[in-house]
Amino acid sequence: MSVLTFVENWDGKFKKLTFELVSYTAKVAEMMNTTAVAVSIGKIEAGELEKLGKYGVKKIIHIQNEELKALDNQAYTSVIAEIAEKESSTVVVLANNNTGKALAPRLSVKLKAGIGAGISKLPLSIDPFVVFKKVYSGRAFADLTIKSPVRIITLAQNSFELIETANEASIETITVQVNQDLIKTVIKDVQKQTGKILLTDAEIVISGGRGMKSADNWGPLVELADLLGAATACSRPVSDEGWRPHEEHTGQTGKIIAPNLYFAVGISGATQHIAGVSSSKYIVAINTDKDAPVFEAAQYGIIGDASKILPKLVEAVRELKSK
Repeated sequence: MSVLTFVENWDGKFKKLTFELVSYTAKVAEMMNTTAVAVSIGKIEAGELEKLGKYGVKKIIHIQNEELKALDNQAYTSVIAEIAEKESSTVVVLANNNTGKALAPRLSVKLKAGIGAGISKLPLSIDPFVVFKKVYSGRAFADLTIKSPVRIITLAQNSFELIETANEASIETITVQVNQDLIKTVIKDVQKQTGKILLTDAEIVISGGRGMKSADNWGPLVELADLLGAATACSRPVSDEGWRPHEEHTGQTGKIIAPNLYFAVGISGATQHIAGVSSSKYIVAINTDKDAPVFEAAQYGIIGDASKILPKLVEAVRELKSK
């Protein structure tokens, strides 16, 4: 018996999200008195794989196959399900990102497993298997009982701390045969954005709303983002007005993100927006309206005009960085 996690890599490197996932998997395995196993697909150096062991997994299965160099949901599902059955995995843990959300339903069918999506804590109980999750855009909570013999969990980003150990994991590199009928994705060209931090990768995000009043007022916000090494974002009305590009739109109908620090500047905090950023570790709200809903979601708040506050924040950060 084991607890299995699929660890995605980006250009042969793992991110903080991966180590959160592994730490969580190791703790679930400890609760169940069993072994934590990680499966990695694609080209990646042994040194990078070894990092996973420091977060508690006992075994790492590294799958190499040129046909799997591009993420293809059907093919990846088949491979992960095969490993889960081989390792007698009763729990499979995935990230609650685009990849995890695509794989979890397919794995559910393949393994006849119940799903707990967007889980944000360790299981409340092992028998019965009960997990905790946020519902209604984080405005309520639910205890979900998964009754199937195999359970699939997608872990919300920034919901579990990194737990380093003195553990070392064994690495088993294998080649698997993939049914060619399952491979539907062919990558013909890759063009990467350069010179800008991607929203989905950013640890800090500075986001503006209609309270910025005009596209001409974005200078201090962008300057603050540059100083902090942050990505810039916006609410939907801002992108609809053309003040900022649509790829910066965060919220339920835009990009769903989970940075460590999220600045909501001049954003009222509509439910749809908060739903897309509620997994942020810390939210700082700046708004002239003391009753703005955004303050309910924020850990820190500043009541005031963004056009006056942002320059002062820029000045303060510059001063700190000069010391």
